[in-house]
Amino acid sequence: MHEARMARADAAATTDHAMPCRACGAPVRETLVDLGMSPLCESYVAAENIDRVESFYPLHVFVCERCFLAQLREYVSADAIFGEYAYFSSYSDSWLRHAEEYTAMATARFGLGPRSRVVELASNDGYLLQYFVRAGIPVLGVEPAANVAKAAEERGVRTMVAFFGPDTARQLRSDGWSADLMAANNVLAQVPDLNGFVSGIKIGLAEHGVATLEFPHIVRMIEENQFDTIYHEHFSYFSLSTVTALFARHGLIVFDVEELPTHGGSLRVYARHAEDATRPVESRVGGLLEQEERLGVCTLGYYRTFAERVRETKRKLLEFLIDAKRHGKSVVGYGAPGKGNTLLNYCGIRTDFVDFTVDRNPYKQGKFLPGTHIPIYSPGRLEEARPDYVLILPWNLKDEIVKQLSGIRSWGGQFVVPIPTLQVW
Repeated sequence: MHEARMARADAAATTDHAMPCRACGAPVRETLVDLGMSPLCESYVAAENIDRVESFYPLHVFVCERCFLAQLREYVSADAIFGEYAYFSSYSDSWLRHAEEYTAMATARFGLGPRSRVVELASNDGYLLQYFVRAGIPVLGVEPAANVAKAAEERGVRTMVAFFGPDTARQLRSDGWSADLMAANNVLAQVPDLNGFVSGIKIGLAEHGVATLEFPHIVRMIEENQFDTIYHEHFSYFSLSTVTALFARHGLIVFDVEELPTHGGSLRVYARHAEDATRPVESRVGGLLEQEERLGVCTLGYYRTFAERVRETKRKLLEFLIDAKRHGKSVVGYGAPGKGNTLLNYCGIRTDFVDFTVDRNPYKQGKFLPGTHIPIYSPGRLEEARPDYVLILPWNLKDEIVKQLSGIRSWGGQFVVPIPTLQVW
């Protein structure tokens, strides 16, 4: 009898602590992976604050049993995270090429010109919209981080400092900015209020407007062990199945999809009003939905093997670093990306293993990585230190970085990439 009462109490406690799914509202209890406690991944520490207390939050991802959206609890508000931000897109050459190619594609496919309206959500430093400006197409960026929006304005990209949602969309409409093209690259994961965001897209699109959104594909994250793409700034992790259901709930149809190599494997979805019959649904949508179904993306079993693979990656990386240090080798990092901070904090890697890291972004130079307090320098420090190993933290840009740093071979330096499996070459 006592055991039965305890079981009922435990069940009640579980129910009480279940969070509602931010997409469909169902109680969410199933764990995808628990990466322990971690600081905000873009909260770089200034030298004068190095001895101050940092805030750490659970990095625990759950999966909804109804719509299979993977998600974190919202421990910190989006305002606190994105009011001032350290990520500037323009410091990646490959990302700029990606933006320029997208501009050319979208302009041609949707017949954009001087009378069109292009709106980008989370427009960052104008890295994308600058190419539309050069083509003579009117643009407006919506960016919540004032420091980043300032950089966009200096680039000639008109930018509204605001979080996007229904109210912002209504304001855009009243100001004559119903979007013929609404772009939202790598922002959907960073939105705590998914339904508000998507309803804003519905409001903000012109009658025959198109919205394109790019986001990491959870299938790639799981299949290729990309657990370091999990951080507090990413509230959700998407399959095409979850996105099509989310959009349909708000009167939007995903009519096309592309699989992209960016960020370790992303999707670009194309959406329109459900009432707009001028753009038929392409076969690629059904094809990818069928592929996800075959993999079992809409079953809990698909998600239950991920956590052990993550733990094994941690073991292998630590084994390599311990062995390197025992043999007197020096290891430094390249890059200071959010994903690197997840990796380093989860694995407990600090300056006892990685002497320092370097980054091209001056905003980060002279600061320290959150949690681990590994110092960040400019790339010129590599030539001075001549390390034995360079640990590439933004592994999704490894080809670009290896080309940039080919000179380390002159002193026998080697590259190390931790994801999806440890590689040294």
